[in-house]
Amino acid sequence: MSYKKTFICSSESDTRLLAQKFALLAQKGDIFALFGTLGSGKSTFSRYFIQTLTKALDIPSPTFTLVQTYDAKNFEIYHFDMYRLKKPEDAYELDIEEAFYNGVCLIEWPEKIGYLLPRDIFKIDIQTKGVERSFIVETTSVEKINRLTEVFGA
Repeated sequence: MSYKKTFICSSESDTRLLAQKFALLAQKGDIFALFGTLGSGKSTFSRYFIQTLTKALDIPSPTFTLVQTYDAKNFEIYHFDMYRLKKPEDAYELDIEEAFYNGVCLIEWPEKIGYLLPRDIFKIDIQTKGVERSFIVETTSVEKINRLTEVFGA
């Protein structure tokens, strides 16, 4: 069974607030797979998420490094950009398995790692219409949907 919630953001300020709330529900082992077209807001969402949980001020997109890591209070945050991967197996070179089990992962362009992406994740599909962003969040986990409901309400 799959659970879905949609959040509409009309401004970057709305996106910041949404990312901050997601950061507050994050737990070790969580994976946030960010789907969306170029310029949809994946990096912006990730930047605000990371800033909420760390002291980091400068949060570059991992477009060229493929992964950036940040120390949070209870876990390490792994920010991946898989856009330049040639095949899913290339993600092993980024220690993605370690990240899945011991940290919190923000993964931009997760479709590039295909079958390596675990099933029990927060799938976030970002759709754009003008300046408006729809964040369609889907999970198969009752526990994850309960955490979403706890932070965001019904």
